[in-house]
Formats: sequence, C-alpha cells, structure tokens
Amino acid sequence: MASVTDLARARRVVVKVGSALVAGDEGADSHWLAAFSADAARMRARGQQVLVVSSGAVALGRRRLGLARRSSLPEKQAAAAAGQSALMRAWEEALEPHGLAAAQVLLTRDDTEVRRRWLNARATVETLLGLGVVPVVNENDTVATEEIRVGDNDRLAARVAQMIGADALVLLSDVDGLYTADPRSNPDARHLPVIERLTPEIEAMAGGANAAAGVGTGGMATKLAAARIAAAAGCATFITLGTRPSPLLAIEEGERATRIEPAISPAAAYKAWIAGTLAPTGVLVVDQGAAAAVRRGKSLLAAGVRRIEGRFDKGDAVLIRDEAGLDIARGLVRYEAEDAARIVGLKSEAIEAAIGYTSGPLVHADDLALAPHREPVG
Repeated sequence: MASVTDLARARRVVVKVGSALVAGDEGADSHWLAAFSADAARMRARGQQVLVVSSGAVALGRRRLGLARRSSLPEKQAAAAAGQSALMRAWEEALEPHGLAAAQVLLTRDDTEVRRRWLNARATVETLLGLGVVPVVNENDTVATEEIRVGDNDRLAARVAQMIGADALVLLSDVDGLYTADPRSNPDARHLPVIERLTPEIEAMAGGANAAAGVGTGGMATKLAAARIAAAAGCATFITLGTRPSPLLAIEEGERATRIEPAISPAAAYKAWIAGTLAPTGVLVVDQGAAAAVRRGKSLLAAGVRRIEGRFDKGDAVLIRDEAGLDIARGLVRYEAEDAARIVGLKSEAIEAAIGYTSGPLVHADDLALAPHREPVG
C-alpha cells in the first residue's frame, strides 16, 4: 500500500480549519491563528506544501453585522461577504511574520466537479503552491445556494485534496480522533488510532455535530465522509484535536489522532479515475513519434497530432489513438475541439499566435492514463 503514514513525509498537505477554531468571542482568534501559522511555517520550511481550507467567514460576518446564528440564505450570503475580508486579513496577519503570503481561493461545487473549472482551479492552486504561497480556500458562500454548495468544509477540503493530488488531509476537530462512541457522553468510548478501511460499522460510530460550539456545520460523520473521498483519491486523512497550539506538530510527535489510510497513491488513484470513470468525447489521432512519446509517459504535444475527431470542451476526456487505429491512452484535453483543430501539427511556440493563448500541451502527462498494450488488428 503506497500511502503516507507519517505526516512529516507528506509532500502536499491540506488542512481543514473549522469556524470554532478561527472565530473567537470578539472576532478572529489571533492567538490560535498565530500558533497554527508557526506550525504550518515549520512544515513549509522543510519543503512541504501546505494549503488551508478555512471556515469562519460566515461566523465572523454574522458578528460584524449583528445577525442571529439561524439566518436566512440571503443573510448568510451577506455574512459571508462581510466576513471573508476579515477572515483573510486574520490569516494574512498570522502568516506574514513567518515570511509567508496568503492567497484567497473561493470555490463552489462546480469548481470541484465540472472538469473545465476543475482544471482551471487546480492550475491556479498549484501555481500558488509552487510560488511558496499558502492558499486559503473557502466555499464561495456569497453566491452559493443550497443546490450548488459543497455542503461543509470537511467535504470541500477532501475535494481540494483530490484536485491537487495531496498526500495528506488533516481535519482539525473538537475531539482527538474517532472513538467507538461519542467520548463526551460515553466514558467507555475507545479511541481508534488507525483505520485501514472505512466500513459501514466504522461510519456508524460517528456522532453528530458539536452543538455546543454553535458555529460550524460539520461533525464526525462529515469528517468520515470527507475521509472516504480522500481515500478514493489516494490521500491519507488525519483527524485530530484542533485546539492544540501546534496540532500538526502534535500529530508528528505521536499525540492522539486517528489516521485513515488510502489503498493506493494519489497519482495511481487519479490515473485510475481517468482510465475507468470518464467517458471519452473525442479522439486525437497521433503520429508514430507522438504515440511513442505518450507510451513513455510524455505529454501529448500539438505537433504530434494528425487530426481531431468529435466535439469536446477543455477538461473533457479524449482517446489518444495511433494511425493504425490502436487506442494508446486517454486523458484530459486542455483545449476545446475548435481550438485543438486549429493547432494540430503546430510547435508549442506557435500556439499562442494561432489561437491567442496557450494552455501548454494538448494533454499533459499528469492527465494521461495509458491503455493496456494490444497489438493492432491485421
């Protein structure tokens, strides 16, 4: 099993921070944010990439606007608009002393499920991480409705971890992991340090949301639902107590937490998703040289494509076929069909002049899944 069992070994880490941790009695909890930022900066200094999915905008906005906790959808959206700037200011002030810049990323469910938007969001986040920035992600509650919202930031964090191929997802909770029952009401509850596979029996152990906190929407059930998404993407999930000053260091030092293991690596899970889940909407017929390059795990460049078949949008799955009619791979295309047809046979440096922009190769190597090897018929 290729998975991260030690948080210190994770190359890319997504941390979900809940409203109860971020929003204090008088506003943002600057002391907790400062301590957590030092913890994240420690990981960043040793080469790990850290992304934060932070709740708190609605809670901060409600206090700023004097709204009750039980608000209408328009009032909640207004609170998100008023609170998001306060949330980002708090994160910026916490990270800046460590030489880290924060970048706001607001997502809706479509950004994590519609492939075109998913590719765009992934490219933005990966660029930020490459620049050493800490992306601070939140659901765009100012425009989300009940029909389009992700639902809770545990699930959003899992979708983001899936999107960027994270090795580890850390869900900061009001308890230090999963127990066989709610430890706040059952003294016989037993802590589960490692879960190798999420089963219905394990999921039944999850209790409801912590109503005493009064600011969040999640509970242990939503955390296990998020862990299931992450596990399918090859990402390990850690659930631990968020009120510790340095919760990430606490996990590394063996403090109590629950680790939920995936069965495969993020890269293998992503390739399997491309190979087995998505229905191709078009075909790229390639020459012999391009076919050989793709088989070696290289990106598909426009120069090696002979013709385009079908109609597809950016982010759709397409088949890559050689001139003998053999399907050699499938992948996510980075251009819509009309633009792809206009750049067939062009070298990379000529693409922008032809269509006014460039998104790199037609299909990037990271977005390719090779077909099983078969000899052409005849």
